[in-house]
Amino acid sequence: MIKGIMPPVTTPFVNGEVAYDKLADNIKRWNRTGLSGYVVMGSNGESAFLTRDEKLKVVETVKKSLAGGKMLLAGTGSDSIRETISLSNDAAARGADYALVLTPSFYKSEMNGAAFVRYYTEVSDGVKIPVVIYNVPKFTGVDIQAAAVSQLAKHKNIVGLKNSSENSAQTAEIIASVPADFSVIVGTASVLYPGLAAGAKGGILALANIAPDECVELQNLFDEGKHEEASKLQKKLIPANKAVTSKYGVPGLKAALDMLGYFGGEPRSPLAPLGDREREDMKSILKTAGLLV
Repeated sequence: MIKGIMPPVTTPFVNGEVAYDKLADNIKRWNRTGLSGYVVMGSNGESAFLTRDEKLKVVETVKKSLAGGKMLLAGTGSDSIRETISLSNDAAARGADYALVLTPSFYKSEMNGAAFVRYYTEVSDGVKIPVVIYNVPKFTGVDIQAAAVSQLAKHKNIVGLKNSSENSAQTAEIIASVPADFSVIVGTASVLYPGLAAGAKGGILALANIAPDECVELQNLFDEGKHEEASKLQKKLIPANKAVTSKYGVPGLKAALDMLGYFGGEPRSPLAPLGDREREDMKSILKTAGLLV
């Protein structure tokens, strides 16, 4: 079962090329935390800007750097069923434990519940590792329905859902409609506590790149029944989470990584790095959150 806190790791670039050595260094540092695993080739990993060969080498690099017992999820979804199956199986051959498959979205008006069920059923029939549905309406413009997830949860090779919507009511509805061993994972730290309260198994959180200990602590506090402390920590982390997601996005997350001693570096074009004013704002936010001295 997929559970615990995992970061959707960023992809380091130096002069526009993937810096696999920097990626390995970041993973080795995260290995010393209580993170349960890592996600590569997600939206925070700038997957849309990576070539197929780069994606597979990212999987290889992270797999070689993993500490024992930590999971590796690879974002392998595309609108093409054949390409998704092919990339998923190639990622599996290089060490990925799960395929994180984005909802198809190009033909938005036709992406209804029936279309999602057809897509994920065909994909999961052909993929050699377990599949996790990836719902991120912010980027795709589509939103999978609870009824479709409930139907797909019956498939033997579909084991979970990463829901990157901030709609806590939707997350609760989905959790109520799937078996207990189906892992619903919160996709943003802003709603981690309410997601856990609804029955989520953990979180795949951009914030966990820069605040792994704090995100893990929040889930541990919840699991120990220390709800007041968990809720207090949740509120403390919201501004930092907003800064590395909706406010400054991937460039902000990479700047924050640099400030905290990881390698963030610049995003790949056409994304642009933060300007001086934004970097000072990010530094102030990290200090307020207690993440930066």
